[in-house]
Amino acid sequence: MAHMTPAEAEGILADNFAEWVRDLDLAITGIDDHGAHMTIAFSPRLCRVGGIVCGQALIAAADTAMVIALAAIMGGLRPLTTVDLTISYMRPILDEDVRLSAHVKRLGRSLAFCTTDIEGARTAKPAAFATGTYAILEP
Repeated sequence: MAHMTPAEAEGILADNFAEWVRDLDLAITGIDDHGAHMTIAFSPRLCRVGGIVCGQALIAAADTAMVIALAAIMGGLRPLTTVDLTISYMRPILDEDVRLSAHVKRLGRSLAFCTTDIEGARTAKPAAFATGTYAILEP
């Protein structure tokens, strides 16, 4: 069950993440019982050759979305660290905002397992799928 509003999640993002992560211009569009929904506004500075939103921006955003999803489910940000993070790219995102939907699949006492679906906001076509495992450092 979500224990946080999108505004509270925005505060966590603003107060606890590295400046370069905040420079991705992530916006939290929703929090629900399973996780967090975010967008990245399209910007040419996040693109590589050919106007494709770069994979580095997508994986950083996916990791951030999963941490926000965990914070929402846990009722606040707790000390945790990424144990494993993988992403599969399925298609490029060109000249459009990016939508991310992060979900907590299992929240244990010491480990949490999450996924993030990534798609173009205009086309709504799946572009990437990320999975993350997080160690919860304090009970």
